[in-house]
Amino acid sequence: MKVLISTDIEGVAGVTHPDQTRRGGPDYDRARLWMVQEANAAIAGAFAAGAETVLVNDSHGDFRNMPADLLDPRARAVQGKPRPLGMMAGVDLGIDAVCLIGYHSRAHGRGILAHTINGFAFASIALNGREMGEAGIYGALAGAFGVPVAMASGDDVFVAENRELFPETVFVETKRATGCHSGISLSPEASRDAIRAGVAAALARPLPAPLRLPVPLVVEIRAQTPALADLFCGWPSLHRLDGSAVRFEADSVASAVRMINALSAMSSFLR
Repeated sequence: MKVLISTDIEGVAGVTHPDQTRRGGPDYDRARLWMVQEANAAIAGAFAAGAETVLVNDSHGDFRNMPADLLDPRARAVQGKPRPLGMMAGVDLGIDAVCLIGYHSRAHGRGILAHTINGFAFASIALNGREMGEAGIYGALAGAFGVPVAMASGDDVFVAENRELFPETVFVETKRATGCHSGISLSPEASRDAIRAGVAAALARPLPAPLRLPVPLVVEIRAQTPALADLFCGWPSLHRLDGSAVRFEADSVASAVRMINALSAMSSFLR
């Protein structure tokens, strides 16, 4: 069995504030240590369930947060950007199951540090009329390769938001949101124990069905401002829906993800 672990930071136990998620922030180094420790817990669970190969995708920000020397040496790290498959890079390498560690709820939700792909750029993203966060978008990308999301961890809002999309997935709740920048969290040690057990249990049982979306896809993005929508419509294939919303069609989930990430990169022009 070959497993891909995609690891974000906002859903990691103990993380509640933007200072913990940004390079140079006063609490960033401690948070990224917790991030790699949760990744290691997932790795341990995967190998306990019989995995032969484990890839760990660093899926936060610039995709180079986890110190390589602290990662379980049995795993291989997927780091750095740009890369076409983004948070799901490596899923095209014969992967059997994906685990989402430290994920968060979608933009304008009630979860801790909620956003979708780029909080500056996007107020919402919908695929075929259904609003999705990063778990849904990248879970659908995995599904396009025939790979299911076996396990996922994050706060209670993230879990509630994604249960319908992934009804057979094992979810681990690392904390409960009480606000955008506040919550009641497991200790890092307790979270690691729960993640290790969750991954082992998820991979020891029959894997769920992959999330497959019909293509071509209609992608609707609501930008955070009309100025960003102006910028995005520089792409000839995008159509303006109203002051802040744009729409495009994609022949595959991979193409949709590539366009979303290109628009995210473009948005830095207006920062």
